[in-house]
Amino acid sequence: MMSIPDFIKHIPKAELHVHIEGTFEPEMMFEIAHRNNIKLKYQSVNELKNAYRFKNLQNFLDIYYEGTNVLITGQDFYDLTFAYLKKAHFQNVLHSEIFFDPQAHTSRGVEFSTVINGISRAMKDAQEKWGISSFLIMCFLRNLSEADAMQTFDRALEFKDLIAGVGLDSTESGNPPSKFQNVFKRALKEGLKTVAHAGEEGPPEYVHEAVDLLKVSRIDHGIQSLKDENLVQDLVKRKIPLTVCPLSNLKLKIVYRLKDHPLKKMKVRGLMVTVNSDDPAYFGGYLNENFSAVAESLDLTKNDIYDLARNSFVASFLDEITKDRMLKKTEKFYLENGE
Repeated sequence: MMSIPDFIKHIPKAELHVHIEGTFEPEMMFEIAHRNNIKLKYQSVNELKNAYRFKNLQNFLDIYYEGTNVLITGQDFYDLTFAYLKKAHFQNVLHSEIFFDPQAHTSRGVEFSTVINGISRAMKDAQEKWGISSFLIMCFLRNLSEADAMQTFDRALEFKDLIAGVGLDSTESGNPPSKFQNVFKRALKEGLKTVAHAGEEGPPEYVHEAVDLLKVSRIDHGIQSLKDENLVQDLVKRKIPLTVCPLSNLKLKIVYRLKDHPLKKMKVRGLMVTVNSDDPAYFGGYLNENFSAVAESLDLTKNDIYDLARNSFVASFLDEITKDRMLKKTEKFYLENGE
């Protein structure tokens, strides 16, 4: 009989909520900083890791953006992306939908083309080498203005064939989704999918806004939705998936113990939840570590894990034929190893 850890390790799955800049491991950060003659504030890998004791989302973001400062060349973005996709492949992730934050780079003078071409080249090479498919979702930084987001969107149109959708991330408190209604409307007109971080630190009202005003296909995080019964019913009725990130919620003090994480309650209420890693280099684990941590803390069964893995493909932006093929692989694995 296959153990739960081995079941998690081998079941086919997709990841729908991972920030490529959040996969920047300290060792690689120092290596690229050295390559680009940039001096980090921290003297060693251990000192940097010791700074990963976050009090809240903003505290994390301050360190996260400092890390992005060493990314300069197309090769830097290639190396970062290829390293993540290699890890994902060896965790049996068949498909990944990757966020990137162009404004964090263009504001430093790095060309949009440098960022997206480096990332996209790595995605292509990873697919050729390991068969892992991936899509790119461009996020707008919500602490900046909608005008800034519009300028970024204008630049992105030249590379529209490389972008599957747009998202919204960074500091949630005080930056409601409604602030970005016009740029999301433009994205939808251009045929792009829309997603948004909402209901992580922010209130359920932000989830309402993301659904009703931004017309999102998915909510990223969304764990505060349980505080609003009407919202829960609406999300269930509309079958809007939520990309939940357990270790992120723990590290950012959204929950103080994984035993208190609402994932199981969300599942029981009929919400379509998926498990994801968010910023794995900073939060202590990639996709399998998130599955394992929450499975242990919430006593998840193999059937629960199968449901979550299945949801990850159903909630993806894959075409129906590819989605069906991956779902069949996951079902076959469960039928052979689920007892």
